[in-house]
Parts: sequence; C-alpha cells; structure tokens
Amino acid sequence: MQAKTQLMPFLFVLFFASISGGQTPELPTTETLQEFRVEAERFADLRVLRYQVPGFDELDLRTKTLIYYLYEASLSGREIIYDQKYRYNLVIKRTLEEIVKHYPGDRATADFEALLIYMKRVWFSNGIHHHYSNDKLEPGFDFETFERYVQETPGHYPLRQGQSTDELLAELRPVIFDPSVDSKLVNKRTGVDLVVSSAVNFYTDVTQADVEAFYAAIKRPDDPTPISYGLNSRLVERDGVLIEQVWSVGGLYTEALERVSFWLEKSVTVAENDAQRDAFEKLIRYYRSGDLADWDEYNIAWVNDANSIVGLINGFIEVYNDPLGLRGSFESVVSIRDPIASRRITALAEEAQWFEDNSPILDEHKKTNVTGITGKVINVVVEAGDASPATPIGINLPNSDWIRREHGSKSVQLANIIAAYDVVSGGAVAEFAWDDAERERNDEYSGIVSVLTTDMHEVIGHASGQINAGVGTLHETLKNYGSTLEEARADLVALYYIIDPKLVELGLLPNVGAGYSAYDRYIRSGLMQQLNRISLGDDIEEDHMRNRQLVASWAYEMGSAENVIERRRRDGKTYFVVRDYDRLRDLFGQLLRELQRIKSEGDFEASRYLVENYGVKVDQELHAEVLERYARLDIPAYSGFINPRLVPVEEGGEIIDVRIEYPQDFTEQMLEYADRYAYLPAWNF
Repeated sequence: MQAKTQLMPFLFVLFFASISGGQTPELPTTETLQEFRVEAERFADLRVLRYQVPGFDELDLRTKTLIYYLYEASLSGREIIYDQKYRYNLVIKRTLEEIVKHYPGDRATADFEALLIYMKRVWFSNGIHHHYSNDKLEPGFDFETFERYVQETPGHYPLRQGQSTDELLAELRPVIFDPSVDSKLVNKRTGVDLVVSSAVNFYTDVTQADVEAFYAAIKRPDDPTPISYGLNSRLVERDGVLIEQVWSVGGLYTEALERVSFWLEKSVTVAENDAQRDAFEKLIRYYRSGDLADWDEYNIAWVNDANSIVGLINGFIEVYNDPLGLRGSFESVVSIRDPIASRRITALAEEAQWFEDNSPILDEHKKTNVTGITGKVINVVVEAGDASPATPIGINLPNSDWIRREHGSKSVQLANIIAAYDVVSGGAVAEFAWDDAERERNDEYSGIVSVLTTDMHEVIGHASGQINAGVGTLHETLKNYGSTLEEARADLVALYYIIDPKLVELGLLPNVGAGYSAYDRYIRSGLMQQLNRISLGDDIEEDHMRNRQLVASWAYEMGSAENVIERRRRDGKTYFVVRDYDRLRDLFGQLLRELQRIKSEGDFEASRYLVENYGVKVDQELHAEVLERYARLDIPAYSGFINPRLVPVEEGGEIIDVRIEYPQDFTEQMLEYADRYAYLPAWNF
C-alpha cells in the first residue's frame, strides 16, 4: 500500500541537475523562499507555512485553464474528509465558523482567543481529533463560554429540522467538552474492538467482527484481480442488515461529488493528451457509478498517463484513518511536473529490476518482472482533503497490489513543499547529534540523502516484493498492523540501498559515505526526536511513528552485542551514535527480509509481535528528556500549509488568463473555503 512519506525536513533538489549538466531555473531556491516569507503563523503545537508554484506564470493558457479546473475539482470535495473523520465534525466546524465570522463582542479576550485557536486546530486537523495523534482536541474554554458565544452571535447555525439552538448546544456539549466521548479517532491498540473504539465515521452500529464477517462472505479468495472492498463506502446496520452506503454521485456525499465531477468534465475539454483525457473520463465514471471496478480501471489509466505535465491525485485513497485499513479518505493534489529534477527519480525507476534482484529478501518473494514504475518530481498547486493542510512530501500509488504487479505504479516527490520545509528547518540536528563530525556530515549530505531516500521509499520500496499466491491483501492478513509494516518495509528498502555503491555509479550520490547521514538521522529520529510528537505517558499509535521506532529499536537491540548503535550520555543528555554503518546495513537487510516474508505470507502473529514489542512502547524517562530539550528549541512539532489561490481572468465569458495569488492568513483562507465549498449537509447521520 501507499504511500504518504512523512516529513524529514531537508532539501537538495538541485543536486541531480548539477551532476547532469542541467539547470532548474524555475525551482524556488532557499533564498527566494526566505524572501517569500514561508512561515505564516504558529499556534498550539502547529506551524502554518506557505509555498510557491515556480513557473506557473509562464504556462500557456490551456495548461493554466486545466490546472484551474482541477483546482476547483479538488476544493469542491474538501469537506468530505471532515465528515469521514467524525460524524459531528461539520456541525462543530460550521457552528464555530459562525462565531468567528459574526461574533459582535470583544474579541481581545482570553476566551475568544482560545476559541479561535480551537477553530484553527479543527481546520488544521479536518476535525476535532488531532491530525497525528488521533486524540480528541481540548477546547481551551468551557461549555458556558461556548454557549454564550452562540447565544450572542447572530448566524445561520447547522440545526437539524425542528431543532432549536439550545438543543444543538445540548447535543454538542458532550461531543466537544467530555474527553471520554469519542476520545480516539483511530484506535489500533491490541485487545480492543478497533471499530467500536474508533470515532472515525466509517461505520455505524457495527463491530469489528461484523465488518470482517461481512467482507469475508463476499470476497472471492481465488480472484487474481480483487477490487478494493469497502474503499468508498460507509458500512451501517439497518434493521439487522449490514449495508454499504456508497460515496458517489447519487449516493452519500453526492452534493460535493457532483461539483467534483462537474469540474473534471470541464478538465476533459482541455486535457493535454489522450492518456490524460482517458484517466479523467474514467475517474468521472467511477464517481458517478461508485463501482470499485471502475476505480481500478481509472487507476490503470492513471498509471498509463506517464507523460502529462499536469498531474492529479483525486479520490478515496489512503486507508490510515480506518482502523481496519479498508476505507479510503478523500484527498486531492494538483501539480506541475518538474522535468529536470524528475531525472533523478527516473534514474531509480529505470533500475528498479536491479534493486529487486539484489534485495536481501528471499528469492521467492522477489518480482521477476518489475513493471511500469514511473516517478517524477512535482510542484504542488493545491491540495485538499486528507492531503491538506498537513501534507505528504512523497506519494506512491496506486495501492492495489495486483494493479502494481500487472500495470505498475507512479511515485512523486513534492519539491516545492520540501523546499518550504527546508527554509524553516534547523536547530534539532545541532541538539541531538553527538559531535561535530555528525553535524558536519548532516550539513553536507542530508539534503542529497533526504530526497534520495524519499525517492527510494516511494519508487522501489513500495513497488518491491510480491505476495504469495492465495494470500489476501495486506490489510486482510495483517489488519491493524498492515500500514505500519508496509511503511517500515519501504523505509528499509531505502535504508538498505542508501549506502550502496550502485547509487554512486548512477550519479545519485557523490560517495557511499554520504549515505551515513541517513543512518544517523533515522536512528536519532526513530529512537528520540519523533517522541516530541506525542504527550508524555502515551504509547505510539501513528503508523509512521511506529514504523520508525520499530526499525530503529529493533536494529539497536539486535546490534547491542556488537555495539552497532551506542547509547551515550553527556551533560545530562542522551545520544544514540552509529558505530558500524556496514553492520547496521546488514541488520536493516535482515529486518527487510523478515518484513517481506510477513507480508508475502500474511503472517499476522509475526507482525503483531514486531509492532507491539518494538513500535509501540516508549521509554518514559527518555521521552521526558526529549520533550524538555525540544521545549528549549521552540520548534513546533507539526507543520501544514496555506494553499495558493487561482483566480480566472475572464473576458466575454471566456477565460483569458489564470492568476496565481499567495494568501498569507490561514483564518482568511479557511473562511473563504467555508463560504465557497460548503456543499455537504452538516448532518449526514
């Protein structure tokens, strides 16, 4: 499965151009971005950034028009993710927005500031649960304050038919202010009913056993090309019968999907080529039918569209928000390909078979014919749904194993997003690196290595290996551990090869030693730095965090007898230092072999053992130390983005240009979106 590579904030996007003799004049340099003012604001544990779209103004009118239509298609579906995440999210969001827009009283009070921060956090997380930890957000104000603001603010509140404002408040009181009510968006802890204990709005009145039995009864175990069962529906119980409420035009979310389809239809009229047009048409057909066989046809067409400059990712795609890994969250990314920088990722894709053949995994788990892998570097124009405001930096799709096997996959790296991150990065390496040699190695090589490991994770990591015949899909067999294991597997492919001479031979690294900075960084992050993202006393629950700790802590333990990774103390601080890079590579290879075996054979018990023993529990004393050190650094744990705005310039009813603007205020953008793209009814249950 997928793909969303989380941020490791380093950048060297110009490296490949320099070694190939090319130039990337339109790619934003660090200096340009610094003048641009990347950071817009901070609140809570969050930082809101901005990014530029290099080269947009130089595009021809047809391309600008296409991008504008896709921009509108993306934003038209943006509210779907709110409802998918939690049944009350749209009601709460729109109630708060009425207060923020229309409250007539004093806004300079501590209470109103707390409400505004809560509103921003809801926007940032696409709901009332933290976007990363999945914990319910604390409002920062009490119910009486909320009640007073509603009563004193004239507005159009999202009331059920016949419902009064007082009744709305009574219904929302426990939802917002009782921390025990729907406290966890996605619960992947062992020993609980994952469906019942998760607040995500994918299931109604059903249990985990109900869901598993429902799909076991309709799946065909011998089907070599299975659809992605459950990907685009909510499963509900009605009068003792389980029903899939399909997300489609004419079905659930029709109000938004009709608008998405409208703009996609306009995109067909200005498509770049036949392959792109075919993909658009098949995506429209899928949204209208809700048939997952149509989704597969679209994904095949999307993979085959390898030459278009304008890119679109749009659909119910990633399954991280489903504790059972079945249902996809709506997301959309519109982008422009960078042809020069894409040469680096293409070089990897062209050598995918070599990497597969030389992998340390068992021969029976290797692909004999790695098919159709393409990769490119892109500059994002707009993101929506689950991709915004918090965004990936790399994406590999499609997620269907059989489509990847028979038709291939596409990987993208989001260059202008990484460039923006790079401007605001810094500080943490100096704090957590052991000595000057480690810091200097990071300064010299981390930019090169960061983009390369991301490329390898997406291009050859997710695309590698194969599942044994007769074994179900990743999430059928490994269930709630599937996403963690798949991300760890892709990470390990990148880690194993980042110090391989093959990369020097391909001109992608200046020397093997450059890759050592990746090992330094991964161990620092997996064992220490990422703990800044969770509260003291909590277990790790997010899949990417579990993945990184699993890999780092397993390698630390397995190499302890040889002191491969040494834990050191100095001036009351803890450090982890890699002492033998070649031996660490061997350990990474051993773990990669085991993770591929687990995936290929569907070994649930082995996956549970690795995740629960290496990826979940946290050294509380070390955790407290990390939090204290980060507090002194004053670096927010999470970042997200304000999107650019596209404005069509019309004359006589025809578009004669499309202007790009760069908003600077997060609140203004969210309120603008609330006014323009609120297509869904607030109550969908």
